[in-house]
Amino acid sequence: MQSRYDEHEAQNYRERYAAHGDDVALRVYTSRLIGAEPALVLHGGGNTSVKTTTRDLLGRTVEVLCVKGSGSDLALLEPDGLPAVRLAALRELQELPQLSDQHMVASVRLALLDPDAPMPSVETLLHAFLPHRFVDHTHADVLLALTNQSDGAQLVREALGADVPVLPWCMPGFPLAKAVAKAFLQQPDCRGIVLLKHGILTFGDTAKESYERMLALVSDAERFLAARGALRPAMLQATKATLAPLDRLALLAKTLPVLRGAVAMQGQEPWGMTWLRMLAESRSTDEVAAFASHLDARLLCAKNPITPDHVIRTKGRYLFLSRDEAVDPDASRRAIASYVADYKQYFVNAAPRGAGPMLRPMPVVFVIEGCGLVAFGPTRKAAQIAADIAEHTLRVKAQAQALGCYEALPDTDLAEMEYWPLELNKLGKQRPLQLAGQVALVTGAAGAIGVGITEALLQHGACVCLVDIDGERLGKVAQRFAAYRNQILAVTADLTDSDQVASAFSQCVSAFGGIDCVVPNAGIAHVSKLMDMDRKHFQQVFEVNATGTMLVLQAAARMFALQRSGGSVVVQASKNSFAPGYGFGAYSASKAAVLQLGRIAALELADLGVTVNMVNADAVFGDDDVPSQLWQQVGPDRMRARNLDAAGLREFYRQRSLLKTAVLPRHVGEAVVFFASGKVPTTGAVLPVDGGLPEAFPR
Repeated sequence: MQSRYDEHEAQNYRERYAAHGDDVALRVYTSRLIGAEPALVLHGGGNTSVKTTTRDLLGRTVEVLCVKGSGSDLALLEPDGLPAVRLAALRELQELPQLSDQHMVASVRLALLDPDAPMPSVETLLHAFLPHRFVDHTHADVLLALTNQSDGAQLVREALGADVPVLPWCMPGFPLAKAVAKAFLQQPDCRGIVLLKHGILTFGDTAKESYERMLALVSDAERFLAARGALRPAMLQATKATLAPLDRLALLAKTLPVLRGAVAMQGQEPWGMTWLRMLAESRSTDEVAAFASHLDARLLCAKNPITPDHVIRTKGRYLFLSRDEAVDPDASRRAIASYVADYKQYFVNAAPRGAGPMLRPMPVVFVIEGCGLVAFGPTRKAAQIAADIAEHTLRVKAQAQALGCYEALPDTDLAEMEYWPLELNKLGKQRPLQLAGQVALVTGAAGAIGVGITEALLQHGACVCLVDIDGERLGKVAQRFAAYRNQILAVTADLTDSDQVASAFSQCVSAFGGIDCVVPNAGIAHVSKLMDMDRKHFQQVFEVNATGTMLVLQAAARMFALQRSGGSVVVQASKNSFAPGYGFGAYSASKAAVLQLGRIAALELADLGVTVNMVNADAVFGDDDVPSQLWQQVGPDRMRARNLDAAGLREFYRQRSLLKTAVLPRHVGEAVVFFASGKVPTTGAVLPVDGGLPEAFPR
């Protein structure tokens, strides 16, 4: 591993963060260098610190420890992410024979210079008890391959030399801080300290020295593994049992909705039972697929993680499935049920006394024979984090197996970490949004109503696949939702083509794992009296509005049948279903057909626990950025007939409603959210969103 320390870049950091001083500026710089190396730390893992001085409110010079805040990401670290703690107050704690977690946290919090600063890392005392100005702590992959062995300590000594003490596993917090301080006192000239099945510490008088010591020791470990053929083991190289790349993608397209439906759980809410759904992230690189093809894959997946720091993100064990199990809803559910039973037993046998309640027992990571891995999370970011960790885990397990025999931390130690309150705090305690975990597919997403629906779904927590035939408009709409880029997918498709509809659903599944809410919203209009109606135009309107809706409902039904975890369909039917417009025969007739298709879908999908409801909107003009395409078509004719300009036409439609209100795209979006939330057991219903038009009352 090569050093990326650059004196010119270091000077840039000094200048950028001059207000915080050189020590903090360089601490931020090398922390980011470490955070940029996934083989060292992943997603909030590891921690760094610097001992420096600052002034308190009275202007006195105070020696402080600036240490990474708990759960912060080193790759994105800013000076504010290094809360300053009074060093003297922390070092006094070293004299104690023992210290509870509660008192440790309280002591660290009381020592903060700024009480509103982020909570310092749970390893704060470890950094404080070492004398060096700069301290780095990582979970380097190659060190974990060495230390997850029965003879891990001996292998580390052979790889790194006698000047690197090796400590047995010790619970983080005060016990580990005391153990590290003792090890350093016994060997004050050491280059670093290795913690078995946990990670490595380096230190120095400068940021560069500590950082480059870390890379030097990691490089020594890499050379040691390479010399024994374990750095790039055969287990990570494709064989005949490994599926070809396109075959992997095809298998995952079948697997994802099956597994996603199987890991969904039902929970109790005040209004009744509801589905708690997960989002999926899949990986099918050559390396992961090769691992999944190996005879040892199932055995290694069933073993605990490479470091207990990962357990809150991925659980301890992964679930290995054969290709047949992965695509068979019944077989996959049996395998998951067995995993859940094992996890419950693990909780009973290994969890600390008083731990609880039991965490979600479902597997988080699946490894699919010859194909790749699938990870789940309550948010897309959580799923991506789990997948990243899983990729590294499989690589390290393969390296460890090639070196000797992979041996992980025992269940009792792992469970202590998994249920440790200070570790669980890293996940946060925010209440999930109403549609968190849901995936919606919206057709006609580049139109005014489509934008309103998408906006509402995103703001209520759903991931959304935006589908439209107009790729240019769709791109602009996707840019409008750039703040939600991790929650959206834009797909161009002609809904009158069944293959393109299937492709849109498949792309949505590949991105998010499945689909829970389908909103057939696309539609076109044609203005013509019946006596003048052109047959081709009439058929085109029917083809897009009615046939397109039928094909979307068909694909949705197949998806819901695979997932077996309920869902919702919200059909945009239009007030013209009940109150047709003059010269609007093609549109009105096609929307009446759409309404009937929705009612039939309500009958047919009820057995799958899927609700199907209709929204009848009217006079939705959109805004200047995304105007209604329908009103762009019919508006000029309506304005001429009533001798109105554009503003007058909008006012006319506002005044004709009972509520005298303008109907906005977001109003339609909130109607969709209402049905998607599942808060009421309603299906086959029609909800007018038109301000109140008596002639369009459902009857």
